[in-house]
Amino acid sequence: MEGPEEKNESANSSGGMTGAVAPTSSRENPSSTPCPTCGAGSPSLPPFSYVYALGRIEPRFPSPGIEKEFAQVVGRSDTTGLTDRQTLHTVLSNGENRYLARQLCWVFTVEGMDTYILTPRDSLDIDALLASLRPAPRPTDVDVVIGLRGPIAPPDMCNGLMLPIVRFDQLYSFDIDSLIKSIPRPTTAGAKDAGPAADEVFQRVMHVTGNTGATDEHRALNYLVVRYPALYAKTAEQFGQNSSLTAVEVRPSPLGGARKVVEVICSYTNRVTDVTEKFFVRLDMTEEFPFLITKLSPYFDR
Repeated sequence: MEGPEEKNESANSSGGMTGAVAPTSSRENPSSTPCPTCGAGSPSLPPFSYVYALGRIEPRFPSPGIEKEFAQVVGRSDTTGLTDRQTLHTVLSNGENRYLARQLCWVFTVEGMDTYILTPRDSLDIDALLASLRPAPRPTDVDVVIGLRGPIAPPDMCNGLMLPIVRFDQLYSFDIDSLIKSIPRPTTAGAKDAGPAADEVFQRVMHVTGNTGATDEHRALNYLVVRYPALYAKTAEQFGQNSSLTAVEVRPSPLGGARKVVEVICSYTNRVTDVTEKFFVRLDMTEEFPFLITKLSPYFDR
C-alpha cells in the first residue's frame, strides 16, 4: 500500500498510509528551549509540545503592505477567467513571486477554527506550504502537519492573529477519497464496505473534541488514521459481522517504562447479541514521530 508522498521531498502528494517517516532536519528537545511566554492561553498544554495535527492550511496576508504588493503582482499577471483561489495559486506558484510566499502568514485550521501559525524548520520547506495551496479546494481535503508547538505569535507577525507557532518538520496533503481507495480490501467484508467504514473512522477522529494534535492521545489517533490501514480493515470486517464501533479509547500503557507509550483500544459491539470485542494497538509517543510497537491485536480487560 502506498502512502502519501512527503512534501519535504516533493511538491505534490496524494493520500494514503505508510510506516513512520524520518524527519529531514535535526529535531529540537522541547524541554531545552527557554521561553517565558510560551503556552500563553493554553494552560492545559506544556510550553512546548510535539504536534501531529489534521486540518487545513490557509495563507493570510500579514499586513496591508503585503496585500497591496500581491495586488500589484496580480495586476501584472494574466489571470483572466481564473477564480480568486486559482489566481492566488497561479501567482504564488510562479518562481518570480517566491518572495511573496515567504512573506505570507500560513494558518493551520482545525474544524474551521484558526489553531496554529506554521513556520518551516527549513527555509526550503516553503515548497511544502505552496503545494498545500490547492487551486480548487474541496471539503474532503486534509493537510497533516508534524512539528513542534512553541510560543504564541506576537501581534505583528500575522496581522494581530495571536496563535501558537508550530515549526513543522513534515507536511503533506491528501483527500479523503484517495485515502479510502488506498486501503486494502478486507477479507470478510465486501469491498464496498471498506469505503464507508474508513470514512466513518476518519470522521470520528477528526471530530474528537479539542483534537488539535498537541496531546499524546490526539497525536496517537491522528497517526493511526493516516498511517495504519489495519484499523480501517478491522472496522470494515466488524461491520460485515453486524457489529458497531462503540468506543475508541487511548490509555497510558503500563509497559512504557521510561518512554511514553499508549494503547489505543477499539470496541466493537454486536448489534444482535450485544457482545463486545476489543482490539488494540500500542504506540510509542515519546518523540516527534510516533511509531507502532504492537500491531492490532485482541484486547482483554485487566
